Amino acid sequence: MVNRGIYIIANNKVTDQAIALLNSIRLYDTDTPIIMIPYDENYHQIAEILNKYYGVLLYEDLTLIERLSKKLHEIFGGKIFARPHQFRKQACWFGPFEEFLYLDTDIVVFEKIIDNLNYLAFTDFICCDYQHMGGITNIFTEKVIGEKIFTQTELKDIFNCGFWGAKKNLISEQDLYEIFSECASHLEYFDFSQKTSDQPIINYMLLKRIPHRFNIVRRPGKAPGNWAGTSYFQRQGNILFDPNVNQPLQYLHWAGIRIEPGCPYWEIWEYYRYLNPALNQVNLSISSNKNRWQQNFNNLRKRLF
Repeated sequence: MVNRGIYIIANNKVTDQAIALLNSIRLYDTDTPIIMIPYDENYHQIAEILNKYYGVLLYEDLTLIERLSKKLHEIFGGKIFARPHQFRKQACWFGPFEEFLYLDTDIVVFEKIIDNLNYLAFTDFICCDYQHMGGITNIFTEKVIGEKIFTQTELKDIFNCGFWGAKKNLISEQDLYEIFSECASHLEYFDFSQKTSDQPIINYMLLKRIPHRFNIVRRPGKAPGNWAGTSYFQRQGNILFDPNVNQPLQYLHWAGIRIEPGCPYWEIWEYYRYLNPALNQVNLSISSNKNRWQQNFNNLRKRLF
């Protein structure tokens, strides 16, 4: 049996999101090993919670993580990225899993999500989103087309970096440094309007270094959408349904959306966040608490007046 597992990246600040994600994963899958990569030094609380309640392990080689994030950040000289921490997810390539799935914490899943790695039987890399439908915005500039860096066919493989899977060691540590250096010397190729995102660099690396890739939405019969900014998903119990393809969602991703009362599909996220009664006392973020307090206060006023 191939050694498979899931990587997440987290710190104490995203405790509530991580709990919601893990509740959803473990609802459908109690066995798959999960490893947490610390986003920064403030990770001990979340690491303890996730280990105690979900069996999540901490990435062992913390020295590697620190080396990667610092060196990759230094390559850009702070010109683009304010913080090096987002580069830590690159440690996925060197962890213990021969095949792995990476998930952002602002996701909940609606199935045994690890089974998507079955597609690696005929490819080296998987993703599952419709990012390419929006063209190259937030990833590349028109320079990559004008200078024929990528073909139009290759650009159809643009993906969202919150959900992807691959085989171990497809990318070496030296590959990372070379690719990032190449990108730093051609900043004109990239749309860095979202300056906290490493998505442009990761897409460049994928298109340049991993020729065998597969977007699950291209499977026969297509696949459902998964972005929380999509308005037409239909709730069926505690999952969502995409009427465009007549399929239940595999997962929902709040990419670029603050998860708080009133946000799209808040009730879905709230359900998974509070699915484990033992963790219901862990507070939401300050802004969410304030919004919830205000919402409760407004409801009370309506009843009284």
